[in-house]
Order: sequence, then structure tokens, then C-alpha cells
Amino acid sequence: MTLNYVSILVSDMARSLAFYRTLGLPIPEDVDTAQGHVEIEVGGLRIAWETEALMRGLNPGWIRPDAGGRIGIGVQATSPAGVDDAMTRLRAAGYDAPEPFDAPWGQRYATVTDPDGTGVDVFAWRADAG
Repeated sequence: MTLNYVSILVSDMARSLAFYRTLGLPIPEDVDTAQGHVEIEVGGLRIAWETEALMRGLNPGWIRPDAGGRIGIGVQATSPAGVDDAMTRLRAAGYDAPEPFDAPWGQRYATVTDPDGTGVDVFAWRADAG
């Protein structure tokens, strides 16, 4: 088995894609959002954003989850400074992004919440780890 696809449920596609672009994911600016589905591939993993409207269209009995936190996403930066830079970009764009910290397991680390309540861990291995 190989993890190949992760889907993120969103209420507002433009708002969510802006967040993930600011975070640093390579989502093209001219991506077609009309179908309520956007998909990219990063490092062999397909990542998709799907709207609540699409879910209701596919399954009329679908009910929106009341809270986030059912899945967490981890995004690895190329360096510890990359974690700091991502949080700085998010704060500059108006998102509530915490100050990263040096975790005891050897990573520069921060957890931010996307516009729909999904937790996103941003990390990089420190040179002094291990």
C-alpha cells in the first residue's frame, strides 16, 4: 500500500487555495476551480481540495462535519528557516500563525490552522538533531 491521495474539504475554494499558496504549496494561480475540485502533485503525493458544494452534489445526504481536527496535514520545509519563513508569510497575509519552536524530537516546528479548521504541521529537521 502507498499513500497516494489526500483530500481537504473546503467551504471556500479561493480562500483555502490562498492559504496553502501562502504556506508554500505549488498551486498554480490559474487553476480551474469551477468543478469544485483542485488537485496538485507534490513529491509523488496527490493533494486535492474539494468544496462542500461538490460533496453535496455527489451525495445529496452528505452532512458537513461540525468541527475540524479529523485529519492533520504535515508539510516539510527544506530547512528550519523555511518553517520560520512560512509562518512569517502567513502572519503577513493576516493568518493566525504561531511562532515556530525547536521541538525535543529534533525539528523546527509550528502548527497552524487552515481557514476550515484543519491543522497543518509545518516542520523541518534541525542540523543538531540526531
